[in-house]
Amino acid sequence: MAIKSNPQLIRDFLPKLRRATLWRIVLLQMLAATLLATALILLSVLSANSMTLWVIVGAFFVINTSFNIATVAYVASPVKDLMSAIIHVAGEPTTSTPPNPNDKRFARNGLNQALQTIYELAGHESSQPIPVNTSDVNQVHDDADPLKAALDASTCGFVVLGRDRSISYYNKPAPIRTNPDNTHTLSLLFNGVDTIEAWLNECEQHAVHAEHVWTRIPDRLPDEEGRRFFDVIASYDKGSEHETVLTLVDRTAVYEVGEQELDFIAFAAHELRGPITVIRGYLDVLEDELSGVLQDDQRELFRRLTVSANRLSGYINNILNTSRYDRRHLKVHLNEDTLSGIYETIRDDMELRASSQNRILSVNLPADLPTVAADRASISEVLGNLIDNAIKYSNEGGAINVTAAVKGDFVEVSVQDFGIGMPGNVVSNLFQKFYRSHRSRETVAGTGIGLYISKGIIESHGGTISVRSEEGKGSTFTAALPIYSTVAAKLQSGDNSNEGLIEHGNGWIKNHSMYRG
Repeated sequence: MAIKSNPQLIRDFLPKLRRATLWRIVLLQMLAATLLATALILLSVLSANSMTLWVIVGAFFVINTSFNIATVAYVASPVKDLMSAIIHVAGEPTTSTPPNPNDKRFARNGLNQALQTIYELAGHESSQPIPVNTSDVNQVHDDADPLKAALDASTCGFVVLGRDRSISYYNKPAPIRTNPDNTHTLSLLFNGVDTIEAWLNECEQHAVHAEHVWTRIPDRLPDEEGRRFFDVIASYDKGSEHETVLTLVDRTAVYEVGEQELDFIAFAAHELRGPITVIRGYLDVLEDELSGVLQDDQRELFRRLTVSANRLSGYINNILNTSRYDRRHLKVHLNEDTLSGIYETIRDDMELRASSQNRILSVNLPADLPTVAADRASISEVLGNLIDNAIKYSNEGGAINVTAAVKGDFVEVSVQDFGIGMPGNVVSNLFQKFYRSHRSRETVAGTGIGLYISKGIIESHGGTISVRSEEGKGSTFTAALPIYSTVAAKLQSGDNSNEGLIEHGNGWIKNHSMYRG
């Protein structure tokens, strides 16, 4: 009997291309590094037994590979949009929303004409609304009502909540699940404590009329089919029959690009973590062995290499942790620890970074502070991110103060700088993934995920993180961790897992468990 092979799908092309490109980059950079080492040996610049030779070759490989991967990710972005349009007009099954040629970003890069041509050739009008996946919506609509028909044809979701927060109306594009008891649930995944339910609790206590905006909110986990992203706008009118109105703007076409690039970069970062660790180790060993013969300029060179290697290692950790956090895998075990002990694990690196950038770092973490419930590696990463940000955004010769104090059942650690500061519209978006202000993108290197993952880590400890800033006068970031004695019973009953400290959403909003193993 003949065996029927699986048909080749257009959508399979891009993942295969990405994997092939990644391996080619790695192999070419290995070849280039080998040629560099051979040239240095043949020209008698360095001997084959020289540790310096392998440090130089390793650094060359890591830097060139990272640059090439980042370049490929940037160049491949338009190809992804074109492939998404082709898959759509070809009629292949897909969960992604096809790119809209009227999107402003396509007008800026000139891709709008290519997308429009694809749709026109396939017999589609590019001005028509881009379809959305509504397969999981189960609601009876009155087709005779023109207003309902118009709302259902919209690409935006609309949800109305009554005084008891039950869903009284929703249109087809809204991310709604129908439960077995025929009640409806809003299916959105909020990272952290800034959820719709928490906001409504605050409104009930202190507001009559209020509005709030959440950006980049997914309706499903990364590995689930049909995942969409929304910007959510909530309007609250206390006492009204329809007390809360939610407008959900489908931004999948915009945000999905960054999400897929992050998956690709996370894979590359995982592969780079090993070589970076080896390079850092060799630098430490080499500097110790040569400490007696190094000149001042050579010591400075080693210092700068160490700072660069540590910073690259920090970027890699942030990328990998962001990928874990997005999948609700940021499950940690908390132990009794001191802030001074945690900081001690990164003290040398922080002082090195500060001195290399000509910043004055002052750390005052009193020894008599209560112990906190913490995962040492995670909190050291948060402190490193906050201090590194303060270094980057401070002025030449500027001071950075790290202090800590008790506030209620928490120990608050603050990182203060007196640098460029931020306006209010920047502060409100700081903890969003990939967010970087226009000015910082032009002047300061970074990934835009350090504060996002820092917020995730602190909230996974049952704490909070906040910022105060004034443009031109500097910023202060404050992270609060629970005092160990206040949560010891919960931790001990759960084998020191953080799950007992995290509140889970329930009821009218399906806010999936935030942290799972």
